[in-house]
Amino acid sequence: MMRCSTPRATPGRRSLRARTVGFVLVLRVAWMSASLVVMADTSNVSHPKPPIAKTHEHRSIWHGESVNDPWFWLREKTNPEVISYLEAENTYMEASTVEAKVFGELLYKEMLGRIQQTDLTVPLRRGAYDYYSRTEEGRQYAIHCRRKASPEGASDAKAPEEVLLDLNLLAQGHSFLGLGGFEISDSGTSLLYSTDVTGFRQYTLYRKDLATGKTSAPLAERVTSFEWSADGAFVLYTTEDSVTKRSNQLWRLSLEGGRPELVLEEKDELFGLGLGRTKDHQWFVCSSQSTDTWDQRILPTSDPKGAFRQVLPREKGHKYEVEHRDGVLLLRTNKDAKNFRLVSAPVAEPGRWTEVIAHRADVLLKGLEVFRDHLVVAEQKEALTHLRIQNKNSTHWVEVAFPEPVYSAHATGTPELGAKAFRLAYQSMATPQGVYDCDLATGRLTLLKRTPVLGGYDPSGYVTERRWVTARDNTRVPLSIVYKKGVKLDGSAPCFLYGYGSYGLGMDASFSIARLSLVERGMVFVIAHIRGGDELGEAWHDDGMLMHKKNTFTDFVDCGEWLVKNRISAPDRLVIEGGSAGGLLMGAVVNLRPDLFRAVHSAVPFVDVINTMMDASLPLTVGEYLEWGNPNEKPAFDYMRSYSPYDNLKPGAYPAMLVTTGLNDSQVMYWEPAKYVAKLRTLKTDARPLLLKCNMGAGHGGASGRYDRLKEVSFEYAWLMTQVGITR
Repeated sequence: MMRCSTPRATPGRRSLRARTVGFVLVLRVAWMSASLVVMADTSNVSHPKPPIAKTHEHRSIWHGESVNDPWFWLREKTNPEVISYLEAENTYMEASTVEAKVFGELLYKEMLGRIQQTDLTVPLRRGAYDYYSRTEEGRQYAIHCRRKASPEGASDAKAPEEVLLDLNLLAQGHSFLGLGGFEISDSGTSLLYSTDVTGFRQYTLYRKDLATGKTSAPLAERVTSFEWSADGAFVLYTTEDSVTKRSNQLWRLSLEGGRPELVLEEKDELFGLGLGRTKDHQWFVCSSQSTDTWDQRILPTSDPKGAFRQVLPREKGHKYEVEHRDGVLLLRTNKDAKNFRLVSAPVAEPGRWTEVIAHRADVLLKGLEVFRDHLVVAEQKEALTHLRIQNKNSTHWVEVAFPEPVYSAHATGTPELGAKAFRLAYQSMATPQGVYDCDLATGRLTLLKRTPVLGGYDPSGYVTERRWVTARDNTRVPLSIVYKKGVKLDGSAPCFLYGYGSYGLGMDASFSIARLSLVERGMVFVIAHIRGGDELGEAWHDDGMLMHKKNTFTDFVDCGEWLVKNRISAPDRLVIEGGSAGGLLMGAVVNLRPDLFRAVHSAVPFVDVINTMMDASLPLTVGEYLEWGNPNEKPAFDYMRSYSPYDNLKPGAYPAMLVTTGLNDSQVMYWEPAKYVAKLRTLKTDARPLLLKCNMGAGHGGASGRYDRLKEVSFEYAWLMTQVGITR
């Protein structure tokens, strides 16, 4: 998700990006019996027996229909029998994957051997300091640092390093650590940061005095965003509801003492709050967003005790973001502009617009970054991002040129308003990420650093392609493809097909060190840019949501069929992967065409659509009615039920399946994949493996440490490869 000056305030998303490693009325009839789990029998390691979750009647009344869900009891997280069942599944998975585990250990060493474990990011200038992060071999987490810049503006290598946050120290005593974010005060003397040690994405806010190195007691719990006032005397932050995890309150805290004061509360359950600042640090921006409506309030950062004022009246269907420069607001708006346009307006008269960039039906205006004399915009056309620069005194635009036909490029953020160049990252599926400075006057790129890939990696040994699939309704769907030169595309090659297709989140054609272990063994790796993302504009999202959601699934099936028809691969050589909302995709396409795929990795999958979306007390549910539909309305219920993977399992043969989850997942509860696997065990008629792997100490993103995460990926890739006969 691209971050703009206006914070994204959507309360949460069932999203799991493509990975780059390297780095209702419910009637409970009766409670469950004392023994509901048959433990896995591993006495015969070569043929272990799967655990069978016993069933018990549990009826829900939906639109007058009584529906029994025999595995509903698996929602009882505090029930020891549920934990026993999950542990039994893990035991069975371990016993069933001996070959993949051995292969995974080999892959882990191979992947790790390509990573420069002790490394440093390119320093980024802010004020008197250069800020950077570094990693050390053998340590799981990054170390965030700064060093004083020389008076001439160049980095001063002789200046002592100042460690701001060593996440390895913060992780001590915890099995999980997630960094929510950190912000330096404008004076450069203090640091705000938030961490989660549960995997439930529940962040605690702290302040660190950079002069003394002392860290405060927790300032606030369940924090979702935070910002400094201009003088550093106040902190403004947003918090989430403890049950629904909707970000719904904005608070102000004086660091000189006193209790937090509630500034704003968003009471509409479809909306969530987020807080940011404009790039010039002059304005707080409090954003309240639903799926289809964005609303902004602003307040001078010099007046933190003042009242926020609404930029424009909230209007259903109107989405806009704001930035500020020289007393003028810049608004990226979809008013009369499906793919957004850019307008300017005086701060005092935000409704008096002057058009800066007109709407274009074939170009999505994705974001902008302002500088004192220039404007940089990110635009998307034909599933590729384009970056353009304009001097504020000119109507001429300079487009940044990139060398490959399929790539990923984005501005990474340049703090200094008066900078002469902006920082960007460029990569492709064959080219490791390069960090560049782009001259704002000319668009000329200067490479600062390319991610090292050890072992003599040569990008010229790989082929990257953009191909287009004609879906069943004649819609053109883009594919991004990479494979090793010399691989025969005669139908014999193993193929890895990845998809997501939700929330308007497009998938980038990016580089992955871990993926090299696939393509080096002759696999063709393919990203299907299916409807539901934003690769072809806002309409691409609209055509894959609500009552059009099935387009996401049929697009993916059509892409798989295209790969077979064009002899890229064959059904017995085709493996697929998707996570979170992409796990919904996996479940749906397996129900539609179980014969098309050899094996599936479904990560933290959103598969129990009806049970989840009928329970308004669960995290994300109400806020996502506008993405999936409100099942309390009968037409939406019927449509959602018709594709919900859990509700559409039926007797028959299925591909080999590895389903992974985390016990502390706050976005897709562990019980969704657990119920799915338990039900499918009773229905599948084939002998292919069906495995559930539950990380008992992690959440939606899996393990938090880089080495632990790499071990997870290496095992998952090894398991998929063993299913198509690749074992070394």
